[in-house]
Amino acid sequence: MKKRISTALATLLLLAVSLPAFVIAQQSGAQPPAGRRPAPPAAADGGATSAPNTRPRRPRPADATEGLEQDVAEALTVIQDNYVDGNKVKYDEVFKSSIIGMLRTLDPHSNFYDAKEFEEQRADWRSEYYGIGATIGDRKLGGNTDTYILATFEETPAYRAGLRFGDKITEIDGNPVKGKASGEVRDMLRGPRGTTVRVTVERASNGQKETVEITRDAVPQPTVPDAYFIKPGVGYIDMTRGFNYTTAEEFVAALKYLRTHGMQGLVVDLRGNGGGILDQAKIVAEQFLAKDQVILTQKGRGTRGMQRELVSDNRQPDPTPLVVLVNRGTASASEIVAGAWQDHDRALIVGETSFGKGLVQSIMPLEYGTALTLTTSKYYTPSGRLIQRDYSNQSYYDYIYGRVNGTQTEEQVEKPKGAETHTDTGRPLYGGGGIAPDEAIKARALTAPQVRLIDPIFAFAREAVNGRIPGVPQSFKVGGMPDFEQNVEAGAFEVDDKVFKAFKEFALANYGEELKLTEAQLDKGREFIARQLRYDLTTAAYGSVKATQVLMLDDPQVARAIESLPRARDLATAAMRGRNPQTKTFE
Repeated sequence: MKKRISTALATLLLLAVSLPAFVIAQQSGAQPPAGRRPAPPAAADGGATSAPNTRPRRPRPADATEGLEQDVAEALTVIQDNYVDGNKVKYDEVFKSSIIGMLRTLDPHSNFYDAKEFEEQRADWRSEYYGIGATIGDRKLGGNTDTYILATFEETPAYRAGLRFGDKITEIDGNPVKGKASGEVRDMLRGPRGTTVRVTVERASNGQKETVEITRDAVPQPTVPDAYFIKPGVGYIDMTRGFNYTTAEEFVAALKYLRTHGMQGLVVDLRGNGGGILDQAKIVAEQFLAKDQVILTQKGRGTRGMQRELVSDNRQPDPTPLVVLVNRGTASASEIVAGAWQDHDRALIVGETSFGKGLVQSIMPLEYGTALTLTTSKYYTPSGRLIQRDYSNQSYYDYIYGRVNGTQTEEQVEKPKGAETHTDTGRPLYGGGGIAPDEAIKARALTAPQVRLIDPIFAFAREAVNGRIPGVPQSFKVGGMPDFEQNVEAGAFEVDDKVFKAFKEFALANYGEELKLTEAQLDKGREFIARQLRYDLTTAAYGSVKATQVLMLDDPQVARAIESLPRARDLATAAMRGRNPQTKTFE
């Protein structure tokens, strides 16, 4: 094991110093090959096992890589022979943490994947995973926290097995899951394609226990899960799930659907989109950019990382007025798309300043099925902006999560502080801190009292869809599996005074003492309760993708995006009139 670890570390070092020969670029669009890898150097002898203060030091080899390999091997031997629990050391974890620690000294985005993680990552790039196809979560009902089915997806193993909204998972393969977090239960449900798993559930419909045997399969995870008209003539495309191998194809199909049904304006939602494959981002961006307009410029190290410019190949770009939603979770490839459209005045950007990731990683397979992603270049928007945020003088945690989970007011939205550049029509832009919106508006955030109401709302919805709440319309009852083709009607599952009264009685009776609820608190939270209750009811009836439409109806950022479409139209018109057909470059 020690020889395997030191060999792998040495291989990693050799890959790093001879990068151009072995990079499989993330923007290639093809999955990383599992072919030949460089032969690893022979592992160094572990040496004697005496205590460190008596161990004779061997002469350090002149070659730095060989010397470091020897140090690693010696350190592992010292740990194994002297650590109080040396016989319990998990060397795979030592190996993994060593490499991650090394990469963290470079930048926050270079990363190492063990074999299982790399396979899961490749599944994500394929827009699928292997499992049963259900969303599960922890909910507290009747004083106990258990794992429940929150949604299933069309034609997945869970759907074919008849699992429904509100079913409680009690056992997996005969093993009780009570007391386990939903993340642990999820890992038990996932597994190799074609294997079976026995899931015991307590049915929400009748309280009876039932065990179903499910064969795991590939579960599609489209990156453009929904496209619809958010109001007459205004299309909305959900692109919140990243850029994977199928993203461009999905986006083009969504555009075609909306165009053929009378789209006059479009809102593209990139909020929370953490990025992904660069080639896919390029194809998405060029749908609205004329031929030879620059999408990005890439500059890096060596022959494979030298300056490279990506330009649009589209001779007939879509002329639809365009507004793009971004937030602090919008990163990497999604920032490339938003930045290209903003620089060319092709879209108006609405929301919050994006994450600020201007680094490109290349995928490098290692031995034993592991891999790393190593930063090999930086990208610049068409106007020359490097949007990468400064990551020095702060912890990895603060860099990653401080941005995404921060609490900024609308007036405190962070503005990039880099050098000034300009859009095609001369509007000023700044790099060094993400994509700043043209119109800033803060996101709707859950408050602590609202979070406490999630369980009572779910419990009420679970009873309502099974017809067990007096006073609730029979139309709320869901007799079978979800109808995934149904869009959400404006008046569907309306929470009127009668329904809200029934909810208050239910919540106070079942959660009032535990959560210290009062009727006044519930009245104050009526707007949130109505929206969340409609979401849960719609999930049970039409699935979670369609239920997301409920959340969009009164989303303040979406509302601002719709209001901004006339400005987006004027901006795009001005840009097309004055556009210089020559390709932009920068020194």
